[in-house]
Amino acid sequence: MSRLEAKKPSLCESEPLTSERVRAALSVLKGIVTSCYGPSGRLKQLHNGLGGYVRTTSQSWALLSNLSVTHPVLKILTASVQNQAACFGDCGLFTAILCCNLIENVQRLALTPAAVIRLNKHLLSLCTDYLKSEACGCRIPVDFSSSRILLCLVRSILTSKPACMLTRKEIDHISALILRAFLFTIPENTEDHIILGKTIIVPLKGQRVMDSIVLPGILIEMSEIQFVRLLPFKKADVLKVALFGMSLSGDFSDTGEGTVMVSRGVSLENAVLDQLLRLGRQLVSDHVDLVLCQKVIHPSLKQFLSTHRVIAIDRVGGTLMEPLCKVTGTQPIGSLDSVSSSSYGSVKNVCPAQCGSKHFLHLIPSEASICSLLLCNRNDTAWDELKLTCQTALHVLQSTLKEPWVLLGGGCTETHLAAYIRHKTHTEPENLLSDDGCTKTELELIAEAFCSALESLAGSLEHDGGETLTDMKYGHCWSVQAGSPAVVSWADLLSQCGCGLHNSQEELSWSFLKSTRHPVAPDTCLPQKATDSAGGLTVDCLTAKLGGLQVAVETANLILDLSYIIQDKN
Repeated sequence: MSRLEAKKPSLCESEPLTSERVRAALSVLKGIVTSCYGPSGRLKQLHNGLGGYVRTTSQSWALLSNLSVTHPVLKILTASVQNQAACFGDCGLFTAILCCNLIENVQRLALTPAAVIRLNKHLLSLCTDYLKSEACGCRIPVDFSSSRILLCLVRSILTSKPACMLTRKEIDHISALILRAFLFTIPENTEDHIILGKTIIVPLKGQRVMDSIVLPGILIEMSEIQFVRLLPFKKADVLKVALFGMSLSGDFSDTGEGTVMVSRGVSLENAVLDQLLRLGRQLVSDHVDLVLCQKVIHPSLKQFLSTHRVIAIDRVGGTLMEPLCKVTGTQPIGSLDSVSSSSYGSVKNVCPAQCGSKHFLHLIPSEASICSLLLCNRNDTAWDELKLTCQTALHVLQSTLKEPWVLLGGGCTETHLAAYIRHKTHTEPENLLSDDGCTKTELELIAEAFCSALESLAGSLEHDGGETLTDMKYGHCWSVQAGSPAVVSWADLLSQCGCGLHNSQEELSWSFLKSTRHPVAPDTCLPQKATDSAGGLTVDCLTAKLGGLQVAVETANLILDLSYIIQDKN
């Protein structure tokens, strides 16, 4: 009998943030995510050392899901960011960078974690209340009677993902397609609760981006032979559809440990084929026009249906079953027994469609809010990144439908928010210190660390050695290229702020982002041109950014509050 190995003692680590190893790991993670941030962010290649698929990306979801971290502190941070990105669809890098900045800034202060956490919560509440208020100077309402702001939002998302490898013209084209696909998913007849439809992204790699299209309904890929046979098919009436969620190949399912009793002289294959043909005759007699099967259809049954002018498409796959149920208005048939007439669905029409080298059967619904985005890009890597970006944009548009506001992008919301917090903590400190046991000095230190974290986040958009400034009137973010002459006035060097709302000819004064300056109240009155000229702005989703702000602060508080890490090594 082999000996039992003695249990190893648990590994206990006190005050993990004081460890140089943990600080170095956090610094490396911050460097990775910061270098990916924004339209000029640097790309990362993800691959296994043993070979295999190589992915080029700058998106938080793809980056963190392929990043192996071992320390519990990093696991908490990456898990929080991934959950935030999955829940809100965007602002994953924003969340990660802000969280790292908060932890890094607070570590320089000789304050207790309890005081830091309490004040961080107050500052978070101050931020969220301001961003949700009517007085917010960086929030724009979304008018759904116009496409300008919505297109601007989608265009901002696509521009911030350089690994998609899109030109300006291609960005405009894909933005319009994404918005059109989103509008297709909104049902025409809405009641109290809107149930949005679905956009199915169909891959077409190796084609021009400008060949991408959006079609209402579902595209089912089929062979060229089926495509040629379908070409003469025409019917004006509504088509009756039979949708099967089981195999019609004639194979036997696994009987496990059971036994199949077969009478002498009976052929199982012939018996099953007879049953399939009986099913085919019933489908023909019920005037079914289209048979869709998730798995395989027996060749004899296919031939029988084709002879009777019934379209039969198999190998549809499990992914399309739910959309097909919505489009056809029926549930999958799961038995070879007699099929009731109530089991059939319908579609308005079907027609063949071709794009590049692929052939499709296009199911056109009567009313269902389902559409297909036939997405093209030059290669596999760029297509994968573009698909993820389109999914992000669609998610953000859905969030905007629930909360119809956007925030100014390009770092302007972050610098404006930092200016607002500095002004509030300087002029109204008593509102943040009531019954909290914290001193005014502690509030000033934490507020400066919080504002510095926001400003560093805005400065992370600059990757080419340039300088980042902020104006004294609006608190917006401005960027100066590296190597600019020092003797020229700022108005001559600057063109527009990060979001594109203001230009340098407005008689503004500027200062460097991280310079010491007296707190100034930013102008909270959003000018009318913010809505009139929204088509040229860089904007972010309010819901996603609020979620990212909350997750970043709460995750930083959790990590700062860690006193012990206990790991079981058994």
